[in-house]
Amino acid sequence: MDIKQVTVLGGLSKKGEKEPVEEVSFNMGDVVSIVGPTGCGKTTLINDIELFADLNTPSMRRVLINGQPPADIEFPPSRNPIALISQHTNFLSDLPVKEFLSIHARVRQGGDADHVIEETLAFANELTGEPLILESAMTELSGGQTRALLIADAVIIGNSPIILLDEIENAGIDRIRALELLKRYEKIFIFVTHDPRIALLSDYRIVMKDGAMQKVLATTDEERMVAEEIKKMDDLLLDFRRRVREGLQLTCDDLGERLKAFGYIA
Repeated sequence: MDIKQVTVLGGLSKKGEKEPVEEVSFNMGDVVSIVGPTGCGKTTLINDIELFADLNTPSMRRVLINGQPPADIEFPPSRNPIALISQHTNFLSDLPVKEFLSIHARVRQGGDADHVIEETLAFANELTGEPLILESAMTELSGGQTRALLIADAVIIGNSPIILLDEIENAGIDRIRALELLKRYEKIFIFVTHDPRIALLSDYRIVMKDGAMQKVLATTDEERMVAEEIKKMDDLLLDFRRRVREGLQLTCDDLGERLKAFGYIA
């Protein structure tokens, strides 16, 4: 089935009240953020999407695919259209990275898997500080390497049209680079995030509170300008993070020089 649109029909808040947002639709190519304080129901919303909720989850939401209820749609397990990259990335398997990717490639795509494995590894290595090695066991990867690999695997090998990403800013990867790479693919990307840059670089964001969708805000041109200013601050912090990781000692003079270089002081 060619997925063009996913629609979430509002259900109930934690208090049992009707959600203020009655309906929101995601179209192919959209980049969406879900924002709100901890415990407000962000992860519950993406779980509802992953499960094709149909009045059968605590939120009482419904998810439609191309306007159809999930009960009328069948997907073989090997062609699940939704990939969820959660914060929990523990593996029961100690397969080498190459074998793990090869098995998934044969299941999802068949035929010669070498090309897609190379593309997947290249994508993942764009996001990590230390490159992945194909011979490494999956259980030996760091948290950041694991999340980078799973994102690349879902996009390239899984070729899932709907990608759900839960707080990738906590994954130890270059999350803005990830966003840039993901936008090259015509998919629906939904981020659960506390990161203002990710939120403001999305097409629109869903604001959550008390377990309910409160409002949907389209990103304005002015907000994109704000995102550019936030980038300067972010780049400054990333520069100091890099210096610390490289074993350099920092001084107040270093701070002053970098603040000047980034335009914060004259």
